[in-house]
Amino acid sequence: MPPAFAHEKQYTIDDIYALPDGKRAELIDGQLYYMAPPNTKHQRILSFLHLEIGNYIRENKETYEVFPAPFAVFLSADNSKYLEPDISVICDINKLNDHGCHGAPDWVIEIVSPRLLTQ
Repeated sequence: MPPAFAHEKQYTIDDIYALPDGKRAELIDGQLYYMAPPNTKHQRILSFLHLEIGNYIRENKETYEVFPAPFAVFLSADNSKYLEPDISVICDINKLNDHGCHGAPDWVIEIVSPRLLTQ
C-alpha cells in the first residue's frame, strides 16, 4: 500500500510566486508551510538585530550583506527548498542575485515567537 502522503499535491516555486500579496510561505520538498504574520515584539527584535548587525558590517568595512525577512533563500538548485529566515547574513556576494540568495546564507537568525492559541 502506498504511503498516505503519496496523493498530496506537490507544490513548486511557481506556487510561492503565485501567493496573494501579504501571504508568506516556505517551500520544503514540495510542501508549502504558511507563516503567520509576526507580532510587534518579534518585529522589534528583528529590527534591533538587523540594525546592530548592519552597523557592525558597515563599521568594519566588510563586504557582507544582511537582509531581514522577507528575503528569498533558495537552498537547492531545483528550487525545491525556498525559505525566508528572519535575518540572513551573506558573506559570499556571488550567492546573490535579484531573486535572493542561492545556497545557504553564512548566518541565519530565526526569531521564535510563542504560538498563538485560539480557544
